Amino acid sequence: MNALRRHRELSRIWASDRGWRRPFTTVNHSDLGRMFMLAAFFFFGVGGILAMMIRAQLATPHSAFMEAEVYNQIFTMHGTVMMFLFAIPLFEGLAVYLLPKLLGTRDLAFPRLTAYGFWCYVFGGTMLLLSLLAGVAPDGGWFMYPPLSSTLGSPGINPDFWLLGITFVEISAMAAAVELTVSILKIRAPGMSLDRMPIFAWYALVTSLMILTGFPPLILGSILLELERAFGLPFFQADLGGDSLLWQHLFWLFGHPEVYIIFLPAAGVISTILPVMARTPLLGYGWVVAGAVALGFLSFGLWVHHMFTTGIPHLGLALFSAASTLVAVPTAIQVFAWIGTLWKGRPEMHMPMLWIVAFFATFVIGGLTGVMVAIVPFNWQAHDTTFIVAHLHYVLVGGFVFPMLAALYYWLPQVGGRKRFFKLGKTAFWLIFLGFHGTFLLLHWSGLMGQRRRIPTYDAGSGWELINLASSISAFVMAIGFALVVIDIATNLLVSVRGSRNPWGAASLEWAMPTPPPSYNFASLPLIHGRDPLWSDPKIGVAIAKGEGFLGAPRGNQREILTVSTARGTPEAMVILPGNTALPVVMSAVTGLFFAGFLFKLYWLPPIAVVLVASLALKWAWSLGHRADQGPQPVGRDTMLPLAAERPGAPAWWGSVFLLLANATLFGSLLFGYAFLWTIAPGWPPPRYLDWMPLLPLLVLAGAGLASPAIRLAERRAAPHVGLGVAAVGQMLLLASALWLLAAAPDPTGHAYGATVAVIAGYAALHAALALLLTGYCLARLRSGFVSQARCTEIRIARLWIDYAGFVGIVAMAACLAPGLLQ
Repeated sequence: MNALRRHRELSRIWASDRGWRRPFTTVNHSDLGRMFMLAAFFFFGVGGILAMMIRAQLATPHSAFMEAEVYNQIFTMHGTVMMFLFAIPLFEGLAVYLLPKLLGTRDLAFPRLTAYGFWCYVFGGTMLLLSLLAGVAPDGGWFMYPPLSSTLGSPGINPDFWLLGITFVEISAMAAAVELTVSILKIRAPGMSLDRMPIFAWYALVTSLMILTGFPPLILGSILLELERAFGLPFFQADLGGDSLLWQHLFWLFGHPEVYIIFLPAAGVISTILPVMARTPLLGYGWVVAGAVALGFLSFGLWVHHMFTTGIPHLGLALFSAASTLVAVPTAIQVFAWIGTLWKGRPEMHMPMLWIVAFFATFVIGGLTGVMVAIVPFNWQAHDTTFIVAHLHYVLVGGFVFPMLAALYYWLPQVGGRKRFFKLGKTAFWLIFLGFHGTFLLLHWSGLMGQRRRIPTYDAGSGWELINLASSISAFVMAIGFALVVIDIATNLLVSVRGSRNPWGAASLEWAMPTPPPSYNFASLPLIHGRDPLWSDPKIGVAIAKGEGFLGAPRGNQREILTVSTARGTPEAMVILPGNTALPVVMSAVTGLFFAGFLFKLYWLPPIAVVLVASLALKWAWSLGHRADQGPQPVGRDTMLPLAAERPGAPAWWGSVFLLLANATLFGSLLFGYAFLWTIAPGWPPPRYLDWMPLLPLLVLAGAGLASPAIRLAERRAAPHVGLGVAAVGQMLLLASALWLLAAAPDPTGHAYGATVAVIAGYAALHAALALLLTGYCLARLRSGFVSQARCTEIRIARLWIDYAGFVGIVAMAACLAPGLLQ
């Protein structure tokens, strides 16, 4: 097969639908990555307009531009849009678009999951924007502290939009994190061991794992606060055993890792682009990876430094202050590696390099002010002033937006296949750079002079007038610069001339394919021998096009990729990916019905939505698999490999492992909240603890003791029908025990203890029901011929969830009964 025929066959197999159907049915990672990034930049524009409205309001004292109520909605939505609807989705879009190309493969592990996540993001973001247009946007700050955000402080619908809309959007983040984690670990070019991975893949892996462990606390907090608002469960009401500080702990358990979730992808971009601009390999690859991993770990030990003014004991203040300064060490490792790379190489000042220099100049200032606010006495003085606003923007704009603009200009020739012709970029650069520093450098000064953040106006004669006027003028200069970037990018994509395949002379695999990239990325999957494949073998692109790699012979309509061993990159199995479908957009719309039911107090709607989502999920899964063993398949280069579904460790199994990691983090956060209320919150002990029920532990242990061994019996195929049947009985016992615990709980509206017991029992019941559903699904698949000795991935996945449901049932029973035994 010649290269042209191979290109046509692969294009037919991997092509998205044409016309208006394409965005709604595509599961191609390039399409979805572009859609993610376009949506993120749209929300960035919305957030920027809101920022200009804030600066217009604060330009002069006693401004009549906005009323206080409108201003509260504007600044709340500005922070919400930038943090939740721009920063994380932009990383997701960039990673979804780039990673298969960087890793030398054709797509990600779960294309339909990516599409589902995108539509959840769009629908959740639209929900928030509609609240703004309707004048009922959230107005309690992007951190939504109770009691301002509870029914006591905000009886209207405003906070519900935030709680439900953000939770809806976070489904997208969790889906992308599972997708990216499994894809990086298992879906790579043969020979690409972990120590040969592109540096951006390492950063994306650390970031994805941080999302899986950092977002669940906020999801839990949002659920608890919405339950309080909807049904009166008093988790955050001090007079009923709750504590508003619980929200702060849950929020900042997410909020401070969020800063590094935003920074690390930008650092990955710098570590990718800077060596290319310097014409030399990255200095200290291993140290940079170690710094990124260390930063990911340390970021989870800093959350209390956002709460230094809440009355934390002095020992805790000292501990978290020390941890907050220690985090500078892994950051410095990466910065010194970048400086060393520049020193060793011959930097060329193209547009991407200009933005990287702007990053250095800006982020270092943000890092220094970060060390300042980590010191407790200074934090007490600067807390809730515009000094914190300035620090936050120096870190997030300097540490994320500037590197992402470098990425935009660096990968633009790859996305569009055109070289830059119009030169608006440098003008835009100087307007943004000078405008940014003119805006936020001054706010450090006004903060030290005592100007509070989140105020709609201020008095004349305060000494802040000139500072705020100059800051507002600079902000509009910066906005003009961003508008020029949009014009520059659009004109260069639409009307500039065709460019060469690898204009930067880069070393990574995304430049080894035609530009713009075809739907299948690579005509064959290359065998990787080094960290910089295009520098070590400049003709690798030709070999790929000739089909000299793996999977170079298209077959039928099969979208084929390979899985590899995690550490060494040895080919393990072949995966056949699903084709175009509208199922993800339909399923995300039905998911939206669940949140709409809570938003509009239509409490009959969420149960219906849950049933519909479960039905669509079963249809989603049922369409995969075969009714007969396929055996080893030829994948090229004289290699035969089995299908991934016919061997242990399929991508779907790995996806369940990481989803359960996030799930366990949420459960751990729930137990943390329970312990916090029990030991710290006022109003304890409650009027009545849960009575000891000796049959309940026996029921839980019997359920777990039956289900876990039985599912293993089914997995070994000794007696699969019997094993699955016994496992189902065990899950019924666990479900019955959880419902019994829920029914026996004290009135959940009377005290936080009863509310917490109800939530813990409900969590256990949900997972027992889910494991029971999976067991029934496995039985149906077994009877339909989809499960055999080799094809038992579904049973392996069910085993994970059954084991987890048993663990949750035992821990939930112990946690709920313990206070009554210890009183």
